[in-house]
Amino acid sequence: MKKDKKNEYEKEILDSFNNGEWESVQNLKSELKKHSVYAKNTMKKDKRVNIRISFQDLEGVQLKAMEEGMPYQTLLTSIIHKYITGRYIEKGR
Repeated sequence: MKKDKKNEYEKEILDSFNNGEWESVQNLKSELKKHSVYAKNTMKKDKRVNIRISFQDLEGVQLKAMEEGMPYQTLLTSIIHKYITGRYIEKGR
């Protein structure tokens, strides 16, 4: 299932590129360095949190993480980050 989503996403990117929707970036080296710092700071994990959740919720998170091909802790961190930054979108809404 994940592979189908990936192929669909890759097709969207390729179509976007072929439609001329992409633009060259000025000062590429500088932009890459700047965004590399952003990414590094965003992904820095310097605090530990312990929570108690139900067995069913943990099992559900672990299953979703397995489907996505990532550790469940990474999935939880991603969900929290997206929620806090206002980018978490529930399916079916």
